[in-house]
Amino acid sequence: MSESATIRLNGSVGALDAAAWDALNHDGNPFTSHRFLALLEQSGSVGGHSGWTPLPMTLHAGESADAPMLGVVPAYLKAHSQGEYVFDHGWADAWERAGGSYYPKLQIAVPFTPATGPRVLAADEDVALTLLAAVERFCESEGLSSAHATFVAPEQQALFERAGWLLRHDIQFHWTNRGYTDFEAFLDSLASRKRKAIRKERARAVEGLEIRDLVGDDIRPEHWDAFWQFYQDTGARKWGTPYLTREAFDLIGARMGEDVLLMLAFEDGTPVAGALNFIGPDALYGRYWGALVDKPFLHFELCYYRAIDAAIARGLSRVEAGAQGSHKLARGYEPVRTTSAHFIPHPDFRRAVADFLREESEGIDASKSALQGMAPFKRS
Repeated sequence: MSESATIRLNGSVGALDAAAWDALNHDGNPFTSHRFLALLEQSGSVGGHSGWTPLPMTLHAGESADAPMLGVVPAYLKAHSQGEYVFDHGWADAWERAGGSYYPKLQIAVPFTPATGPRVLAADEDVALTLLAAVERFCESEGLSSAHATFVAPEQQALFERAGWLLRHDIQFHWTNRGYTDFEAFLDSLASRKRKAIRKERARAVEGLEIRDLVGDDIRPEHWDAFWQFYQDTGARKWGTPYLTREAFDLIGARMGEDVLLMLAFEDGTPVAGALNFIGPDALYGRYWGALVDKPFLHFELCYYRAIDAAIARGLSRVEAGAQGSHKLARGYEPVRTTSAHFIPHPDFRRAVADFLREESEGIDASKSALQGMAPFKRS
């Protein structure tokens, strides 16, 4: 690492050079792209009173304003623990009871997005480790309780381990493409009883409905208007208030139209339900769903089965269908261990969290094994 390399704290993703940022987003993950994180800012979904204050940290090859960017950490100062899907409320309570201030904390994440991806975008591992060391120094100098990198891509877990961060595990349910030629080929890998159940669910789900898959210019403003209604209904029930603003969806359509797959269900020509997916280079990411009608199995059809259809058609290796949801297991989605990484400066607090994580990890591993044994696939 050159002695002239410079760490910078920035107040906005949007203010950074998009081409330089995306050149470091090596795997093309749509959520760590400059356009996605910048549109969250522009739409008011983060910043302001959201509790997510953008603070991307960059490493440059020199001190000049135009020095090349070698790496970036998409970080946010957090005033709460909402929209993260890795729950640390118990840690916050313990720290507050001990007389400390848990917030603000530093969150290295894609806001409101429980999808795996890179959490340090860097030219090489030395740059990445330099950035993580800078994150640690920032936390210590500012008296922050902690820093958290959530839904770390599997290939970056060793990086955080090498930096000495604590690792925490949880379970999601992902669908894996084992070279299926179509949905029927996937069904053929399941036990007979499961195949029959899924066929019945799919038939029931679409009775009286027309399902359309929309990408790019096919997604018109009236489609986003309809999906906004669905999203608001689901957001109000799950989180109290939706995380994304209405403008965010317009910007997603304008800037990332070819990277999204919007599935809408129409009844008598009127959209009544929908699911929004993001298309990555090797994965389909299910993100939001909502409906204005209560129709059996429609959720499964739009969010899980049609996502499998889309992944097979595009040759994608997996579907990540979001956080939690053991009901996905019966639909051919398998338990996968996810990882977050945590830096805690205070030694006593770190030891307490490390002890907790060791016990929690044993339970996670046991749960994953038990769930895997319940998978609907044929037994060899």
